[in-house]
Amino acid sequence: MIKLAKRMNGLAVMGAIAFMIIQVISDLYLPNLTADIIDNGIATGDIDYIVSVGIKMLGFSLLGVTAATGNVYLASQQSQLLGKNIRSSVFKKVSYFSNDAIDEIGTSSLITRTTNDVVQIQMVVMMALRMMIQAPIMLVGAGIMAYTREPKLASIFLFVLPVLAIFMATIMYFAVPYFKKMQSKTDRLNLVFREGLTGIRVIRAFNRNESETKRFDEANKDFANTSIKANTIISFLLPVMTLIISATNILIIWFGGQYIGEGMMEVGNLITFMTYAFQILISFMMLAMIFIFIPRAQVSAARINKVLATESIIKDPEKPIKVNRADKGTIALEQVNFRYTGAEQLALENINFKGAKGEMVAIIGGTGSGKSTLANLIARFYDVESGSIKINGVDIRDTTQKDLRSMMGYAPQKALLFTGTIRSNMQYGNPDATDEEIWHALEVAQAKEFVSELSSGLDSHVEQGGSNFSGGQKQRLSIARALVSKGDMLIFDDSFSALDFKTDATLRKALIGEAKDSVVVIIAQRISTVMNADTILVMEAGQVVGKGTHEELKATNETYQEIMNSQMREEEL
Repeated sequence: MIKLAKRMNGLAVMGAIAFMIIQVISDLYLPNLTADIIDNGIATGDIDYIVSVGIKMLGFSLLGVTAATGNVYLASQQSQLLGKNIRSSVFKKVSYFSNDAIDEIGTSSLITRTTNDVVQIQMVVMMALRMMIQAPIMLVGAGIMAYTREPKLASIFLFVLPVLAIFMATIMYFAVPYFKKMQSKTDRLNLVFREGLTGIRVIRAFNRNESETKRFDEANKDFANTSIKANTIISFLLPVMTLIISATNILIIWFGGQYIGEGMMEVGNLITFMTYAFQILISFMMLAMIFIFIPRAQVSAARINKVLATESIIKDPEKPIKVNRADKGTIALEQVNFRYTGAEQLALENINFKGAKGEMVAIIGGTGSGKSTLANLIARFYDVESGSIKINGVDIRDTTQKDLRSMMGYAPQKALLFTGTIRSNMQYGNPDATDEEIWHALEVAQAKEFVSELSSGLDSHVEQGGSNFSGGQKQRLSIARALVSKGDMLIFDDSFSALDFKTDATLRKALIGEAKDSVVVIIAQRISTVMNADTILVMEAGQVVGKGTHEELKATNETYQEIMNSQMREEEL
């Protein structure tokens, strides 16, 4: 918590503290003026004195209100700025995470940490700059003022405060564990809710609406029950505090009345003492509330600090090598082995191949053969366990990730479009791309026809995830985006799967002429997509079991023959 609090502006925090001190001093001084009016003004009927002291009270009240306003403004400003800075830091940190780090923490948990956890910290910071400063100063100040006014009555607090402390400690003992649990319950609730939203089509297709509703209800009920238990315990706070305050006032009036009757105390002092007693008890209650919410904020801070402290496995070298893009573009994989974190077996084993500018390297294989894993390694979303991947003769671990990916055009397996316009999506990898270049890429990707039919053309709106386009349209737009980047290396990770055979063939024919200045890596499951490639790699169980042209593999490779024969039978059917 302290580590995160260091992000606040020190001067603004000092300003908030200064304003709060002024407010507390004003609040502590006002009861004295009240006593003076009662004892020296009302009791003697001195109107001038009443007016004079009343003006002074008004001045201190205005001073207190002004100070309180300044404190609230600075406290709100700093808590909100702290939240903004934390969210920015978390987002920036996560954007550079390796896939392993994201998988370890979990997407739903990252969302919770960026939203709910930050809100918890903001709330406690706001309370700290308000009540955490006010309560102890008020408690000590009111205690001193009360003892100064009437030492005889101050002994009442020797009984009341221990009772109050025991009660507060009991409340904290039972409530704090539930507040801590609520963060993990929030994670679970977000996870189930997010899965329900993203998988709504699958849920409906399998008629699992009721079971998913039940699963969400269980997570929701678990969160609600935990919250109810925590708040039920806290709900005892107000009535018991009211009871203790009332009992304290009764004791003060009881003994104070006797002292007044005996001429040992004036009425003004009794009223002032009751005000100080109220301030003492309220300050004690404020401290207790702070200590109840701090543990929950500490849990949130620990969760956020874990994200900020998580180091990505994939790091840029201290002395990166600049890849010379003027050289002839080449890609080479040499003895590459890779396994996922925690896995016993290798996902890729002994992978070797080369590709040069103007060449098309195709990778084909069954589901789970390691095709997409290979594409992720080339893009350095993961690092190899052993071996090397070289671009233009430079190991990709010896250059920066930014430089590496600036050389790439990438169309992922799942076509993802961002909220905005078609133009903004096309310029995602090349912000300087002109409309002419975008239209050319759309033409190559066989997307020009349907985009030109849209009323706004390149300025047509794209919904979240491209939900206002079909699967085939999204894939073609994704391919066009990769082409617009004009990378030395173009990677198409099963990006043709949603295209019909005619569109697939037309696109590949246009791609051959377009990509003459790039190394093209195509990952596919259809024979028709890869048959014109210069080199075809056949993968099975993470290994390359065949390498050659379509004709060579057709004649000699059993795995390739099985894929080809199965697809031919499907097409004939």
